[in-house]
Amino acid sequence: MDYYVKAKQALEKIRDRDDFLVLAVETSCDETAVAVTRGRKVISSVVSSQIDIHRRFGGVVPEIASRNHITAIDAIVKNALNEAGVSLSGIDVIAVTYGAGLLGALLVGVAYAKALAYTLGKPLIAVNHIKGHIAANYISEPGLQPPYICLLASGGHTSILKVNSFADITEIGSTQDDAVGEAFDKVARVLGLTYPGGPEIEKLAKEGRPTYTLPRAFKGEGEYNFSFSGLKTAVINLVENCRARGEEIRREDLAASFQTEVADLLTSKAVTAAREHGIKTIALAGGVGANGPLRELLKQRGEAGNIRVLLPPRYLCTDNAAMIGVAAYEEIKAGASPASLDLDADPAL
Repeated sequence: MDYYVKAKQALEKIRDRDDFLVLAVETSCDETAVAVTRGRKVISSVVSSQIDIHRRFGGVVPEIASRNHITAIDAIVKNALNEAGVSLSGIDVIAVTYGAGLLGALLVGVAYAKALAYTLGKPLIAVNHIKGHIAANYISEPGLQPPYICLLASGGHTSILKVNSFADITEIGSTQDDAVGEAFDKVARVLGLTYPGGPEIEKLAKEGRPTYTLPRAFKGEGEYNFSFSGLKTAVINLVENCRARGEEIRREDLAASFQTEVADLLTSKAVTAAREHGIKTIALAGGVGANGPLRELLKQRGEAGNIRVLLPPRYLCTDNAAMIGVAAYEEIKAGASPASLDLDADPAL
């Protein structure tokens, strides 16, 4: 019998259950991650980070990331299974991130997951990385139900999303140029900080005050889009001009000013979107969602507007496979079909 036919039949047998086990693989960037999940519960989650490898280059080198995924993935799968106390034969579904992300990195995970699914005769669920970040909120808040507004802030994406259901997500605002995480990394670099930039800027900003005035794009109340290119460029120009004039750069104050502007921009638009759409819940998602001042300001503004704000733990904001496993569960419950063996990576998804 054809693999896809068998996979579809197997998926239909478990679709109405909540106890099926998902083995999830995430290799979209520089973390090799594997998890075992059941419903919205995480049974095991293992993440192998490449941060120390890429730090010397000031950012992720795609080719090096791909090679390290190849080296690490088999061991990470075994570790996740051992931590969960299950064997491959006990897994019901294989899930994998197929986009968005770095093409070579994605291909490692997709190829590995397809091989596992075919060998085991298990359904393969293709997961959108962005929907994975949204699903992280279901892990920390298992009772969460749509509709809600999701503020997605990561290294590759910055959006305000209206989640009507897991199968019906509308983007109502997005960055028109750089993603906020990318802006953090570039500003960190010009301030002489190491990669990744977000945690380094947050650490430095604790020693300073937001004394520098920085520009803001899309100032209108009804405009939900973002622009970080001008903000990033303003910081770079300010540093270069100070150096050219021989003036001292108060790095800690500039870091605090940049971080304050970003947090104010993201949170004000998210709260405005929730208010104008009549939605009483905001969920935070994405790696930049681990930023302390952003989390605190979103919580404060939510409380002031009588809006419930969900802040997943910081380890669930950064890339992990647990969110991919839970996203696969939500996709199955929403009626998703298994992916076929011609599934390909889609870096621009």
